[in-house]
Amino acid sequence: MEEEEQQEMSEYNIEREIIAIISEISGVEEDMISPQSHLANDLEIDSIKAIEIIVAIEKKYKISIRDEDISQIKTLQEILSLVTSLTKPTPTHA
Repeated sequence: MEEEEQQEMSEYNIEREIIAIISEISGVEEDMISPQSHLANDLEIDSIKAIEIIVAIEKKYKISIRDEDISQIKTLQEILSLVTSLTKPTPTHA
């Protein structure tokens, strides 16, 4: 149970951090950004700002997001899902 709570807290932290990144780059207030926010339609994020956001996320979490994944991202929730999956520790086999 404790591990599950840590994972939820971690996902919440990732969400807050990504919202902060999007807000800083886009100029949209953090409280106006939700997981369902559509990047282009709701937040008016163009392709240049989208690339800046992805680069900032890659640097923050030390991950690499594939170009084909970037083109599929439309909402904050999709970013969160992708980042969460890329930052999960890989199980080690003894």
